[in-house]
Amino acid sequence: MSERTTSSSWASTIVQSMEMGGVNCVELFRRLGMSYLALSDPDARFAQDDMTRLWQLAVETSGNPAIGLNMAKVVRPSSLHVVGYALMSSCNLQEGISSLVRYQRIIGEGADFSFHPKLDGYELTLAIHGDRLPSAKESAEGALAYFLAFCNWLACRPLKPRLISFRGGPPRSLEPYRETFNGPLQFNAEHYAVLFDRIDMDTPLPMANDALAHLHERFASDYMARFSEGQVTHQVRQILCRSLPQGEPKREEVAQALLLSERTLQRRLKEEGTSFHRVLDDTRRELASQYLIQPNIPLQEISYLLGFSAPSNFFRAFRRWFGTTPNEYRAGQ
Repeated sequence: MSERTTSSSWASTIVQSMEMGGVNCVELFRRLGMSYLALSDPDARFAQDDMTRLWQLAVETSGNPAIGLNMAKVVRPSSLHVVGYALMSSCNLQEGISSLVRYQRIIGEGADFSFHPKLDGYELTLAIHGDRLPSAKESAEGALAYFLAFCNWLACRPLKPRLISFRGGPPRSLEPYRETFNGPLQFNAEHYAVLFDRIDMDTPLPMANDALAHLHERFASDYMARFSEGQVTHQVRQILCRSLPQGEPKREEVAQALLLSERTLQRRLKEEGTSFHRVLDDTRRELASQYLIQPNIPLQEISYLLGFSAPSNFFRAFRRWFGTTPNEYRAGQ
């Protein structure tokens, strides 16, 4: 099975934010068997699970559970690879964030962004997915902090979001979150999200440049096309994550969504060392571990969110995945 990866440009920004918090990342990279020198290689990519372990060690060694918020202090366009420059030249933040959603996989395959108009503004939602390990909450908090700070930088003024939402419970100290996000905070939410004021999204940006925007869009599109070759597994995962709450999707339905024949989908997945049923099982396992750390989601609801026709099927699958029951797993978290 192909693993999710993070670009060296985004990884180096994460490392810089950790080092700003007093973390010796050279030592952490050595402990994890990762190459610190690869951070300066623009074509290098880091395994998603290695980045999760890095976040865990950074929290452990710093003693700072809010260390992810340092990401707001290291804003630079190059952090987002070619996508950062596409955002810079966009006519407004609505157009820029739409580019971010389109090309998010260039930055990191573990992130899944969506951007939708609401009655009272525009909402940017974020999910961070792991591979074998559940994603670190610091990764999601850091990404939210970074993108809000980047929007402030693009707008040349501090924006005041209408609401910032977090999936986990409230931290012991709210002060770092209040300072970083400059808006109302909501915890134990359904997803990580920032709700922006409509006028902030529609106001022209000082650095807008239509010619450069088209050029950067083309660069991002070309890079994405090259990067996407051989990445059908990731696309199948994304479709499954969206479709499972409506029931278990059939292989032919996923193939149609990818504009492939069912036979071609099978062949592409086999070339990537996996199968449709393996990707479905891995996706459910990963989502189950993420849902269970949210104490406000009942087990029966998790069962249906994962596309199981009955809770008993979910319980059997969970014991196969983790060797324990969902209740025991939740208690251990």
